[in-house]
Amino acid sequence: MRFMIIVKSTPEFEAETTPQTPDAQLMQDMVDFHEELAKAGVLLDASGLQPSRKGWRIHYDGQRRTVIDGPFAEAKELIAGFTTIQVRSREEALEWSRRFPNPVGRQAPAVIEVRQLYELDDFEPSEQVERFRAMNTPSQK
Repeated sequence: MRFMIIVKSTPEFEAETTPQTPDAQLMQDMVDFHEELAKAGVLLDASGLQPSRKGWRIHYDGQRRTVIDGPFAEAKELIAGFTTIQVRSREEALEWSRRFPNPVGRQAPAVIEVRQLYELDDFEPSEQVERFRAMNTPSQK
């Protein structure tokens, strides 16, 4: 089972105009936690996202697409980063996520959200599912 631990953004993250040197303690906490995930063999990926002003959204109206450049309002609805893990159960994902360091700093309010990813086995078998499965399988060269 794969889960994504989503770090919700903050106005401070969104206001960043140049990469900031993170707080040393926060960086140490994050490195320690992610190292534990890696040693346990459950870490798949972890990344921070640049502020929304460097991004865009695609709005769909039927077949018409409109590109909207960032920044986007409501920082609390945005994502600042993520960690993806693969574990045996929802309970294991819950235990790991409870240990996730406060992404803003030990004393600040923050929110992380945890969501399970769909697996191809969650869908009824079909030609399209098998095409996705083939794309996700490392080639045998």
